[in-house]
Amino acid sequence: MTSPPLLEELVEAASYLQVTPLLRLLLSQVRVGNCLELHRLAQVYGLQDLHDACLDFMAAHYHQVLRRPDARPHLHLPHALQQHLKERRMRGTATLVAIGDFMGASSLGLPPGCHPQAEAPWSMLRYEEEAQRWLPLANNLPPDLVNVRGYGSAMLDNYLFIVGGYRITTSQEISAAHCYNPCLNEWSQLSSMNQKRSNFKLLAVNGKLYAIGGQSLSNVECYNPENDWWNFVASMPNPLAEFSACECKGKIYVIGGYTTRDRNMNILQYCPTSDSWTNFELCDVHVRKQQMLSVEETIYLVGGCIHELGPNQKSSQSEDVLTVQSYNIATKEWLYLKENTSKSGLNLTCTLHNDGVYILSRDITLSTSLEHRVFLKYNIFTDSWESLRRFPAFGQNMLICSMYLPDVQEV
Repeated sequence: MTSPPLLEELVEAASYLQVTPLLRLLLSQVRVGNCLELHRLAQVYGLQDLHDACLDFMAAHYHQVLRRPDARPHLHLPHALQQHLKERRMRGTATLVAIGDFMGASSLGLPPGCHPQAEAPWSMLRYEEEAQRWLPLANNLPPDLVNVRGYGSAMLDNYLFIVGGYRITTSQEISAAHCYNPCLNEWSQLSSMNQKRSNFKLLAVNGKLYAIGGQSLSNVECYNPENDWWNFVASMPNPLAEFSACECKGKIYVIGGYTTRDRNMNILQYCPTSDSWTNFELCDVHVRKQQMLSVEETIYLVGGCIHELGPNQKSSQSEDVLTVQSYNIATKEWLYLKENTSKSGLNLTCTLHNDGVYILSRDITLSTSLEHRVFLKYNIFTDSWESLRRFPAFGQNMLICSMYLPDVQEV
């Protein structure tokens, strides 16, 4: 816009002379390159409208602002302001969002004139809880994310990150990273990982992302949004396949799966502070392909396969049942919670949202070649299942997540 000395002169004039058109001009000219300085000047000269506009802009472009050279010394972006901007990013409504290759989108019950073109089906849907219906989001996946499977996904600072995977057209693994910013309804491409990987876990821990393992991989990469860069950290003790992982109380826990030789019966713990892996505990049962989530000190394992060893071994080891287990990292206690015998525990996607785990799974009582998903909720407080309305579209490669979308009046 202008050089800093001239910028201060404009703010000073807008303050002391109360020149409304000049203030309007300043409000319309907030950019990544000047928002930190304008925010400082708005505080100095008591311009509340400009102050709020800068906060809104910095919250909406939070990671871009973190990368500004003038933000690095943290003189203009102290910890308290960073926390405020993160909270400001979550001022909208917590909303379930589904991403995937959807077919039959015409069954969404959209208003007249809102149907997508046949050659461009919706790939992002949002759930309206009061009306219990799925509606399209205005933005679709970037073209280079189409036909990608086995990617890692995570929410960090109310950004959705989709990283790595493999292209089904070529079967080649990729290292690309993208993020969706719901505050702006925009996708952007980030720095790629150093290692191409698929079927790995992507986790958000203490303001950073960790890409863990992959096909025949034990290495781990860490992404710092402040510099948009990936670097390798301590590797897992062994490569693992079909394992599960989540963040819990600032550390990473890896459970189940297979090593190159045998079942993995260890619970592994990674500490980002010391950059080290330890064997946290030995499991009595073998688990694989679970989805893992955490609330406080409790880890929830959803779906997947459970294989009991020794005298407790069940006769029907391969039964496809949707189960929920919990593991407390403080007491090291396992609990077997509710089963849902009519729903599949494999190839599901789930997320924590409000008071429960929301799950997209398959109804195994239906014999159909199409991937018709069912939408249900497991209440973590009452240990009970609740069937929601059937998911309104066929589809594959689905992901469900919870993010804060701006309220309609704020858009």
